[in-house]
Order: sequence, then structure tokens, then C-alpha cells
Amino acid sequence: MASNTQHHELALPRLDGPVRLLAVVAPYYKDITDGLLQGVRATADAAGASLEVIEVPGALEIPTAVGLAHRSGQYDGFVALGCVIRGETTHYDTVCNDSSRALTLLGLQGVCLGNGILTVETLAQAQVRADPAGQNKGGGAAAAALHLVALARRWPRTEQTQGQGA
Repeated sequence: MASNTQHHELALPRLDGPVRLLAVVAPYYKDITDGLLQGVRATADAAGASLEVIEVPGALEIPTAVGLAHRSGQYDGFVALGCVIRGETTHYDTVCNDSSRALTLLGLQGVCLGNGILTVETLAQAQVRADPAGQNKGGGAAAAALHLVALARRWPRTEQTQGQGA
């Protein structure tokens, strides 16, 4: 059940230099992901970031696509977009848990990633969360990626500090 609690949102970060984002979209529920993508585009535009969009078959393929694209070195950050609605089988749990875990592992490896994969009970819940004029979870995922890009630029990886404590 949703609450009326106010949530604090960070202002978009100031970014030194151009930012290239890649949105990886699983368009199984295309109306939902189109709404999420609208939010991503608006946030990327507000930050002055460029955005490329690719599609994959489903939520489980999103982390693999992000990993492949990250290895290419062409992008500064990534936004994962999809929607998983609970059904009659345990497949929902597998898709939610495995896609989320894989994205978390990519993040722990230094991939600047915003997770906009909705995991909901009903289509109505997804519609509210995807709506750029509603909860705007796509915009929030893009903002998360941009914040991580800013942090990665603040703390660049160098060969001298790699693997050393402190």
C-alpha cells in the first residue's frame, strides 16, 4: 500500500563535460516502458546528457546488455527500464530477484546504473509509477545514473590506487 509520505529528491548533479547515457529497455509492457522512457528523456535533457536507447527481449536480458555496453567504453552511465507484474507462477520472483541482483553486481563493479525496472502487483501500479507526471520512476532512474556518473568522475580509478586500501 502506498503512503503519502513526502520523499526528498536530490537536485540533478553538476557534471563536468558531456555525459553519454544508454537506456536498456525491455518493452514487454510497451505502454509502461514508453512512459518510463519519457521520464528518462526529460531528465537526460535537463542534465544536458545525450541518450541512446536499445531494446532487449526481457528484464533478465537487461543486465547482460548493460554489461556488454559497459565493456565497450562508449557510455558513462546506464538506465535499466522494464516492468514485471506478478502473475500466477513463481516466474515473477525469479525475474525480479535475478535482474535486480545482476544489476546490483554491475553497480558494485563500478557501473553507473539507475534501476528503473518496475516490480509491481498490478498494471495500475505500474501505470502510476511509469507516468512522468506521476511517480516518474524512469526520471528517477536516470537521475540515479547521473548522480553515480558524477561520483565516478569525482573519484576516478587510477592504477596507483587500484587494489590498495585507504
